Amino acid sequence: MAENPLNTEFRLDIDRLEDRVEELLRACAELKEENSSLRDRQDHLVAERAELIEKTELARTRVEAMISRLKAMENGL
Repeated sequence: MAENPLNTEFRLDIDRLEDRVEELLRACAELKEENSSLRDRQDHLVAERAELIEKTELARTRVEAMISRLKAMENGL
């Protein structure tokens, strides 16, 4: 008994839809992984930036202290 052409067409549509859903699921998983990686990198960069700001402030404080000592020595002469 021959299969109904409408059933065949419907089956092809379902197969194509299944393939597309699988593609979308793979893309979604890849994007989730990439998003997680980017969030981790952002967290690392934010922490690194805070550390650099702290080091810069410490260096500024030390330089200002040296300048004050040099001025005091200059005025003492």
